[in-house]
Amino acid sequence: MKGIKLTKRSVDAARYQGSGAYYVWDCEVRGFGLRVYPSALKSFVVTYRVRGKQRFYTIGRYGELTVDEARTKALQALGRARNGEDPAGQRLASRRAPTMVDLAERYMREHAEVRKKPAVAKVDRQTWERLILPRYGKRKVADIDRCDVTQLHTELAATPAMANHTRGLLSTAFNLAEVWGWRAEGTNPCRHVKKFKTQVRERYYSEVELSRLGAVLTEAERSWGESPHAVAAIRLLILTGCRSVEILTLRWDYVDFERQCLHLPDSKTGKKTVRLNAPALRVLADIERVDGSPWVIPGKAPGKPLRSLRGLWAKICQAAELRDARIHDLRHTFASFGVNSGHNLPVIGKLLGHSKTATTERYAHLADHPVRAANEQIGATLEATLAGAPKAEVAPINREASRR
Repeated sequence: MKGIKLTKRSVDAARYQGSGAYYVWDCEVRGFGLRVYPSALKSFVVTYRVRGKQRFYTIGRYGELTVDEARTKALQALGRARNGEDPAGQRLASRRAPTMVDLAERYMREHAEVRKKPAVAKVDRQTWERLILPRYGKRKVADIDRCDVTQLHTELAATPAMANHTRGLLSTAFNLAEVWGWRAEGTNPCRHVKKFKTQVRERYYSEVELSRLGAVLTEAERSWGESPHAVAAIRLLILTGCRSVEILTLRWDYVDFERQCLHLPDSKTGKKTVRLNAPALRVLADIERVDGSPWVIPGKAPGKPLRSLRGLWAKICQAAELRDARIHDLRHTFASFGVNSGHNLPVIGKLLGHSKTATTERYAHLADHPVRAANEQIGATLEATLAGAPKAEVAPINREASRR
């Protein structure tokens, strides 16, 4: 390959000639050259062979690179080629490498929409579209590093739960990217990005608040003109500890009056059986069935369930003077009454349908109520004994009678 020494003067003097690709080759570095285009644009190139095939690798444009800078890059590229690498092929692969948009689409298609419930998958999609893709959508999956994740996580610090959800979603997505060969193994950029501490909201209605709530529910049934099915739904939430979606999507064929339970084919924790106490059974028995509707709580649209209790709940909270009250707090209240009645946490977890004991542990501090009552009783007895007060007579337990 005959050529001339490429210098600033020779490059400036080079002019396009012929009808095809026109190159001026350097006589010092074999494979290093200058391509001149009909438009007078000039680019530095390197040519080499890989597995018997000639490859061309563009280093950069003249003007953006000096001749000496281009020669240094040419030597580096040629050195990589001698070691068996293919700089041109690697660049092409990099250009075709999946972007974060590609990762989002595949994550939703092959993971979220297959393995998650529709409502949860919807939240994931919104997180991609609102928080991640506007910032990193065009970036290559392999190029996202820990600094990128940390920056996004920090910017969401005002909403720590959403920040942690976003971090968790990205962590799962990058783990999948490693499985799919889109990132090198062990390079998940979410590692060592610590979650923000979040406070789990715990709001329990007191006996006084529940009394006011009961009075308002009765008033709503009698004179508010509200749907009796909607009011019944709130009563069922109070008496069963179910989630709102479980009651609003309850079908009559899920209700088993004989075994006194609800057979839910799907819930947040999967298939679930809800045991029904006598008051809950009475509420269900009193609900008027709508012809042709399979729903226990039918909505206004024919054949559809009631979509939401928010409007009615807001009116009830105002009338019952319930402050900072969410409808989900009825579930917490069911649990708190159970614990304060002396029932242990495994029993409460079973009634609520918790799949993990750690979820029920959030109510552990409520078990202090019966312990405190027992302590007060023991203290009073000891104080009376120390003061020489007469002991109360203790009647023996008739075990045979108790068995009957």
